[in-house]
Amino acid sequence: MKKILCLSMMFLLLMGGYLSAQESVIEKIQKQGVIRVGMSTFVPWAMKDKQGNLTGFEIDVAKKLAQDMGVKIEFVPTAWSGIIPALLTGKFDVIIGGMGVTPARNLKVNFTIPYEYSGMSMVAHKSKAKGFSSLSDFNKKEVSIAVRMGTTAEQATRKYIPNATLKLFENESQALQELNLGRVHAVVSSAPMPVFHALKYPDKLFIPIKENFTKEPIGFALKKGDHDALNYFNNWILNMHAQGFLEEKKAYWFESKDWEELVK
Repeated sequence: MKKILCLSMMFLLLMGGYLSAQESVIEKIQKQGVIRVGMSTFVPWAMKDKQGNLTGFEIDVAKKLAQDMGVKIEFVPTAWSGIIPALLTGKFDVIIGGMGVTPARNLKVNFTIPYEYSGMSMVAHKSKAKGFSSLSDFNKKEVSIAVRMGTTAEQATRKYIPNATLKLFENESQALQELNLGRVHAVVSSAPMPVFHALKYPDKLFIPIKENFTKEPIGFALKKGDHDALNYFNNWILNMHAQGFLEEKKAYWFESKDWEELVK
């Protein structure tokens, strides 16, 4: 009996030591005085201004989070195709990068409640896609569509336009350049980027489908098992919705063009 009690006490002590060693990323951020945010560039979610500084919806959100936590912020630009592995290996503390919440991603990371919603849109080349006005017009083998690899844009294109020929690119600027040169019929990406890009080149490009053809929740991504961090980020998002901060930033970045002079 004594032996069983001793073994039980040893087990409890070991488990207690193990649990205490599992430091929340929130505690780590507070100790270090800096939050490291993984992100990638998506107009107007995150981009560089004329001075080379990061700006955009995500940048404002992350800066406000750091301010409310009383810490500095370090942005860690990362290729989208490797951003989840980079989080899991500790390159940064959290992903705040317009990441859609999907079942496949959720198997690898935890997501917060949505702080925004996005959807897939399309910008097309006027001469190559002349007369196209529906997904079925693009759903042909001879139609080429450029997308950024590893994104929900790639997933949506494969699902809704399965017969089209996909051209995959590491970053969005490469895909858009391919469109501008007339080498593909269209680019699929998260709204509102396609609309802004069409407005930038009205002589070459147009929006063939006026409404987004998907809707997806956008959340922060963090490592699994950190319930304290998930609780903090969720409650911060709830507060920002309640205060109107997120709606204010959405109106500025997604529903106006007031910011265009910052990046031109």
